[in-house]
Amino acid sequence: MSTQLTPILTRFWDDPRSWTLATYEKHDGYKALKKAVTMPPADLVQMTKDSGMRGRGGAGFPTGMKWGFLPPPDGGPRYLVVNADESEPGTCKDTPLMMAAPQLLIEGVVITSFAIGCNHAFIYLRGEVVHVYRRLMRAVEEAYAAGYLGKNILGSGFDLEVTVLAGAGAYICGEETALLDSLEGRRGQPRLKPPFPAVAGLYARPTVVNNVESIASVPAILLHGASWFAGMGTEKSTGFGIFSLSGHVANPGQYEAPLGITLRELLEMAGGMRDPNHKLKFWTPGGSSTPMFTDAHLDVPLDFESVAAAGSMLGTRALQIFDDTVSVVRAVSRWTDFYAHESCGKCTPCREGTFWLKQIMERLEHGNGSQDDIDKLLDICDNILFRSFCALGDASTSCITSAVQYFREEFEAGMHTSAAEMFPPAASTLFAKETVSA
Repeated sequence: MSTQLTPILTRFWDDPRSWTLATYEKHDGYKALKKAVTMPPADLVQMTKDSGMRGRGGAGFPTGMKWGFLPPPDGGPRYLVVNADESEPGTCKDTPLMMAAPQLLIEGVVITSFAIGCNHAFIYLRGEVVHVYRRLMRAVEEAYAAGYLGKNILGSGFDLEVTVLAGAGAYICGEETALLDSLEGRRGQPRLKPPFPAVAGLYARPTVVNNVESIASVPAILLHGASWFAGMGTEKSTGFGIFSLSGHVANPGQYEAPLGITLRELLEMAGGMRDPNHKLKFWTPGGSSTPMFTDAHLDVPLDFESVAAAGSMLGTRALQIFDDTVSVVRAVSRWTDFYAHESCGKCTPCREGTFWLKQIMERLEHGNGSQDDIDKLLDICDNILFRSFCALGDASTSCITSAVQYFREEFEAGMHTSAAEMFPPAASTLFAKETVSA
């Protein structure tokens, strides 16, 4: 496995006006589509299966297999929905991808739609990123004008309409069935499965829901071949991915590399810790919903299997880096606030559980905890995990249980000492004035 950076999705992000169709066409834009429309759709599905690409949205489900779950055509419509509702704390790869290279996503949408027999695709975007919404809308307009969208695309007889929809700002709509309900104009809440979206999704029709990065990777796989993609990464976690480094790192940003690279290697590429006088304390391999790691996990290969074996999840490869000036209790308390706020309230374990987790975390953060608070935290987490209607409840427990596992002494200190006293904000690089001004 190569651990060098592999600029594929990010290869022309620094070009002037990288978001335009003209720039994209100079970098092999829509060559893959011209190839795709000459192939049988079944061959495109098989190619994606052969590549071994797993969904880049967090769950890691094989993309080609998901496409293959669609039932045989029955004369009715089927849909492709791109999940661009990126909103988990720390996750920031899809938004810059759509901002810098929206045509890459659109070409992937057209190829995927052709492969699955879809004539109307939807891109569901996070509503707060208005600048990305405008840029994506403009990119769709350019694609229509150039004949890459609309009727009889490239003379192939294939028609495709693309609708870009901005959500109203709900983390729960990142869950695929809640997203579908929102698209249909209803309150975004997860649906009971089965039936799965592949059978009864948008408007009760067969639907494929894929992440932005998954769809954007399709053109490169078609241009270079499934074996080329499978030759990167590891045996079971093939290909490349965007790793988002944020927090106490010298050069935060997006690092595109093969799956299986380690945080130690990524940190070296990013210039190390922001302040060399402080050491790495804890980090997340896939955003706030994944169990945290410590400096003991620097050499864990960042692929689905290795991260799972070490006790966490690769998720969206959102690597939040925290040094030893940060209170674990304070950080986890902020994440818990987020999950309590974003719970849709549909199921009791998540609705009630996140409320009480928030109350206890606030007590511990401010030094007002009681003797049994830690055990109570873990008991509530146990009653949420695998008992909530969707994965939001499960996600809310990960940061707490892993933090107690690795930093129990800080939680015990919360019975008599506040996080602000143990880690004064003025001394913490997380809250330093120069960080705010930067």
